Amino acid sequence: MEKLLRNSFMFLSRNKTLTKLAKKYGFQFGAARFVAGDTIGRATKVIKELNNQGLVVTLDHLGEFIDDKQEAEKKADHCIKTIQAIGKENLHSQISIKLTSMGLDISEDIVIENMKRILKEAQKYNIFVTIDMEDHSRCEKTLTIFKQLKKEYDNIGTVVQAYLYRTVYDMDELNKYQANLRLVKGAYKESAKVAFPEKAAVDENFKHIIKMHLLNGNFTAVATHDDEIINYTKSLVKEYNIPKNQYEFQMLYGIRSEKQLELVIEGYQVRVYVPYGDDWYGYFMRRMAERPANVAFVVKGIFRK
Repeated sequence: MEKLLRNSFMFLSRNKTLTKLAKKYGFQFGAARFVAGDTIGRATKVIKELNNQGLVVTLDHLGEFIDDKQEAEKKADHCIKTIQAIGKENLHSQISIKLTSMGLDISEDIVIENMKRILKEAQKYNIFVTIDMEDHSRCEKTLTIFKQLKKEYDNIGTVVQAYLYRTVYDMDELNKYQANLRLVKGAYKESAKVAFPEKAAVDENFKHIIKMHLLNGNFTAVATHDDEIINYTKSLVKEYNIPKNQYEFQMLYGIRSEKQLELVIEGYQVRVYVPYGDDWYGYFMRRMAERPANVAFVVKGIFRK
């Protein structure tokens, strides 16, 4: 049943008609739990509240799969405005960007041009930029663009996914760049030809790449809500005496908020991934697919008076 739900939500996440309807009708169906509003002003209020609780943030203006050059440029312009808002409000926040929103499916040259504009502006405010990882078909292009930009900009990192077979080999290559990486399990539906089909294998690979990246001396963001992975990381950094400024935990806005604060009290840095914007539907569906318990929350929200 859980697998069926996951597959159904992943299918729905790619439905363009439903995406348009979601933009039109807004946040009535529970998305507000996971998305910090549709404007930068509303997102800013959320970030301030999180910062006041000792949490830091990475902010993501939602949107992906743009296939028009002008739309990609507008998206880059919005990212620049987001950076300026973070700087103006003195927020403890980075930003995350999906390259398909920068025109990855149109031209790599367009992506690089847009990313350079964003990175230059981010440098002015000392803001770090993470390139999000998307599905397997775009992995190679994403890493190629990251490596090219990393040669010119220090304020950039990217993401690797534990469920892909190729990730261990990618990390060997990324180590040459002393890459700041967000390590995740992976949230897209992938074929067993490219990804571990069983959770146990994904978890073991996740632990392997966490240890690998930490012992290479690189900054490691462990993005998980899984207590087993969190506890493994705690034990690992204690065993190898890894300084706390070399790693952090990352979690999604609206998921396990109490655990986030618990980790802060214990002295760990916790970064909350905060998405905002009206193009929230695909992101929301993937959160439903990841954790069936989220579905119950949404159903209650629909019928709550």
